[in-house]
Amino acid sequence: MARTTHRSTGGKKLYAVRDAEGQFKDIQTYKRAHGQDVKRVSKAETAAKKAPKKKVAKAVVKKAPVKKSAKKPANKK
Repeated sequence: MARTTHRSTGGKKLYAVRDAEGQFKDIQTYKRAHGQDVKRVSKAETAAKKAPKKKVAKAVVKKAPVKKSAKKPANKK
């Protein structure tokens, strides 16, 4: 389903779907169409949720010990 964008006379963005003959099949405002797209879950997302998650072993990073500098004697006057 390919959608093309248009503008209404009021300036709002529209999505239009055409049938095989080129006639408008459905026209919706971008706001409504986008809202429905966000609510809907794709087949790929559904399959990804159902697939068992592989546990990935995290690499343990050893921190280098902090080198302490020798204290310098205080200058006495």
